Amino acid sequence: MEMKDMVLISVDDHVIEPPDAFLRHYPAHARAKAPHMETKDGKDFWVWQDRRYPTFGLNAVVGRPRSEYGMEPSQFEQLREGTHNLEKRIDDMNVNGMLGGLNFPTMPTSAGKIFIDEPDRAEGLMAVRAYNDWHLHEWCEPAKGRMIPMILLPLWSMQETLEEIKRMSKLGVHAITFPDNPSRIGLPSIHNEYWEPLWKACADYNIVINAHIGTGARAEHASDESPIDAWITTMPMSIANSAADWLFADFWNRYPNLKIALSEGGIGWIPYFLERADFTYEHHHEWTFTDLGKKRPSERFKQHFITCFIDDQFGVANLDYMNEEMVMWECDYPHSDTVWPNSPEYLWACVNQLDAKIIDKITHRNAMEHYSFDAYGLNGGRENCTVGALRERGKHVDVSPRQGLGGLNAGAERNVVDARRPITSGEIQQMFESA
Repeated sequence: MEMKDMVLISVDDHVIEPPDAFLRHYPAHARAKAPHMETKDGKDFWVWQDRRYPTFGLNAVVGRPRSEYGMEPSQFEQLREGTHNLEKRIDDMNVNGMLGGLNFPTMPTSAGKIFIDEPDRAEGLMAVRAYNDWHLHEWCEPAKGRMIPMILLPLWSMQETLEEIKRMSKLGVHAITFPDNPSRIGLPSIHNEYWEPLWKACADYNIVINAHIGTGARAEHASDESPIDAWITTMPMSIANSAADWLFADFWNRYPNLKIALSEGGIGWIPYFLERADFTYEHHHEWTFTDLGKKRPSERFKQHFITCFIDDQFGVANLDYMNEEMVMWECDYPHSDTVWPNSPEYLWACVNQLDAKIIDKITHRNAMEHYSFDAYGLNGGRENCTVGALRERGKHVDVSPRQGLGGLNAGAERNVVDARRPITSGEIQQMFESA
């Protein structure tokens, strides 16, 4: 196998909802209440329920030179069009040699916290359903074979949650986004019996739970004065605490086919995490009374937990400590960790020493199986799905960095003397708060 022969499906990307995304999917009588876009003081922002929300968030800086990654876009014109325009997104996928992608939302946050927090439950439900309808019918269906649909849920109501799962599963949806630690955002913990019907529904409908980093628990900033590099370094691994919480939950014994993805969590830390979990169980289960159904924690993890990586040579070199059937690749477009449009080059450096069958599993076959995504059939065969074939289709796409687009600047208030001092956590937090 050569790099051009790989087939790439990403299980962690993000979409910036276009300004009219919700309007077209609200009931006519309530359309005036739908989330909509307004502009003030040079900033585009969402307005919903008389509250203002940042438009882009999370550093949607794809296409900029790396020297400008510290600037947060504040207007649509400062974004690469592929962030919010489906036709342009497919172009950007082609030029990156990427066949398919699973996209998390932006405006509601990655697991829908904005809608979950809304006191008016009827309004929250309309927003969830409108997002799901837009995401499925306007973002995924027109690009069938390229986009894997994933929905939000009205998690405050189990009855409505189950009805939404049933409604969307009939339309071919096999993925939900769910907070990595719901107790951190005002919902019951994953150990609460409240969630039992959801676990059963996901198992019955063959739905993957996708828990993105930062959707419940978050990587802590060491201090406001700490270089932001320290926080960025620990972001993927910050999901380890939540992963342990899921790992020792008791419902896995009841649902052997249930799957959870640790989205954007990386894989290099997994071998030690599993070693530590096995050690903990062996040394402590006699007094903690933990029941893993006669399995070690590492065995349970390998059966139920999907992991993914952007660029993780150490993790790939240690696949023997994981389950190659449950490891997948991610692009993270359009955030600052993405290596677009050079994903194939980075990935090939990680996997080129592996057997071709294992490369296929990691790059696309695992995603096809677990997300019930018939990529070959929907695209006319593997020959149309490879890095080489897609880059040929995308050779007209301009990937040159776009400089000077503007936006919020973490270092804007600095004087000349300290202009080159490392950007701190405090400055980044202030920048996002001003959005």
